[in-house]
Amino acid sequence: MFSILLVDDEPDIRSAWQLILELEGFHVLCAENGKRALERLEHHLPTLVITDWTMPRMNGGELCREIRGQRRLAGLPIIIHSSIEQPAAGEISWSVFLRKPCQVDVFVDTARRLCVDQLQSCRSRLHTV
Repeated sequence: MFSILLVDDEPDIRSAWQLILELEGFHVLCAENGKRALERLEHHLPTLVITDWTMPRMNGGELCREIRGQRRLAGLPIIIHSSIEQPAAGEISWSVFLRKPCQVDVFVDTARRLCVDQLQSCRSRLHTV
């Protein structure tokens, strides 16, 4: 079962996507902002992070920067899911940007594809050791 950390400051959006992803077979942990997400990441390594961009305390861009800066987390795929226009990446990197509102099938298929890619990447690293 793939594990997802879902980060969004809007409780209704967070709950709706959590339910959808769980119905699709994902294990979902939630956080309401980037700071809380980093706390969760100290104790749990998900297969994928899905985060909003605009949030209090620490936005999605800052969260991406923190994740990429930690060796243990740097390879995690990240989906930015936001109602803003896609920001310029600059020194911040993420895997996919999905604009809100997003069709459920696109959201779920993108999450599943990134999780499968992450699993294959981990397996190939194990075979080269």
